[in-house]
Amino acid sequence: MKKILIANRGEIAIRIIKSCKVLGYKSVAVYSDADKNAKHVKRADEAFHIGPSKSQESYLNADKIIKVAIEAKVDAIHPGFGFLSENDQFAQKVIDNQIIWIGPKPETIRSMGNKDVARDLALKSNVPICPGLNEIDKLSKQHLKTECEKIGFPILVKSSAGGGGIGMNIVSNYEDLEKAIEKTSTLAKKAFGDGSIFLEKFITNARHIEIQVFGFGKKGSVHLFERDCSMQRRYQKIIEESPAPKISRDTIDNMALSAIKLASYVNYQGAGTVEFIYDMDEQKYYFLEMNTRIQVEHPVTELVTNNDLISMQINFAFNRKIKFLNQEKISSYGHAIECRVYAEDPEKNFLPSPGKISKMIFPDPPNGIRLDWGFEENEEISFYYDPMIGKIISHDLVREDAIDKLIAYLKKIQIKGIKTNIPFLISLLQDKNFQEGNHNTKYIENNLNLLISNIAPNNNLENLNSVDPKKIKISETDKLGIMRKESRSLDNGEKMKVVFFD
Repeated sequence: MKKILIANRGEIAIRIIKSCKVLGYKSVAVYSDADKNAKHVKRADEAFHIGPSKSQESYLNADKIIKVAIEAKVDAIHPGFGFLSENDQFAQKVIDNQIIWIGPKPETIRSMGNKDVARDLALKSNVPICPGLNEIDKLSKQHLKTECEKIGFPILVKSSAGGGGIGMNIVSNYEDLEKAIEKTSTLAKKAFGDGSIFLEKFITNARHIEIQVFGFGKKGSVHLFERDCSMQRRYQKIIEESPAPKISRDTIDNMALSAIKLASYVNYQGAGTVEFIYDMDEQKYYFLEMNTRIQVEHPVTELVTNNDLISMQINFAFNRKIKFLNQEKISSYGHAIECRVYAEDPEKNFLPSPGKISKMIFPDPPNGIRLDWGFEENEEISFYYDPMIGKIISHDLVREDAIDKLIAYLKKIQIKGIKTNIPFLISLLQDKNFQEGNHNTKYIENNLNLLISNIAPNNNLENLNSVDPKKIKISETDKLGIMRKESRSLDNGEKMKVVFFD
């Protein structure tokens, strides 16, 4: 029996283990000190310790993971999302050690990870890109000012290399641009060793739409429809759904064709996601980036298309037959909506809530409710890692029923010992503007007090307003698309760092 090592933890590791069992493969888990009693360790066929709790010394340590893979005599490595999933050097090391890499080619990961290169590839494949400007260090101040006037303010200052936009800054005038350029470049240089940046027009009334693709290399690519990921808080997705509400099918169809063009142009292999920004006012869409991995929100697509994306990844990597190779065989049915459950306290400015889960009760999921959950009762939620503890996804014939079903199920969940964002999720799902599809990527930010008041007793905002802002310090590396780090002070004075995945 073939073996697959899962270079990840939590709910995505458990999700991959499930597909391994369905396909008849053995699963090999890895774990840090903090995860020695974790659910994914118990569910795997084999488990290996890879180091201390800090991710840099365990889940991000490529050499340790490959050493375990060789020791366990695995046939393949699945990276999940986050951690090493978009690290082209790790992918190459896996391949160099004659282990199957379940993901796209390292050169594809590398090219799509560089925003300048990705934009250029999108342009060459006739995919619309947002008005922007790169290689700005080669321009005179007057030339830069002229080009910015052509783009039009507000303008987004972004890092070209990795990190999904580390230090991203929005500027509304030229006077603030120079400082923003220097700030973003310094942060990018520190994080990636590459301080190059580019400018892009900032769409003020935007929706975030992504197209799930699956590539077969030179045989071309197919799409598995869209996901709307516009419900975000500080660039962190919270609710995702498919189909996208209040966007014409012609627009979505054109986005999907653009995604296929790009994936086919680069001979993409396996599962990937092409992300777009949709300008609600101008009714135009622009390429944002491509994620060369499985997404956190992939269950939404699985429910509307009735396809197991993880199994497809594995089958493709092992040269097994995929059940479809042409677009006509893929269809979408009904409406799916997913919410991410985090160990955090919404009434204390979403302060992470690590600790032991003393009680956790889920009612039996009715038809159309799916749980992708990473933890068990009495398990410890560590502050070392992403505080997402699971995802709940609903599926029904129409959007309204999918939302109602999800709200009803969330209200029945009991979790004690830690705080979660479930009350906030219910507030979002019950919000009239969200239910009518009248929201954008800034909706939560612009309506946070109202959304919080809807979950606080008697609409009392005392808890929110009493939070000492000095105790919650967001680091400069906070505004990431793929990953975000926060440095926060706990009541006992200790510092914690939390990493969020896109």
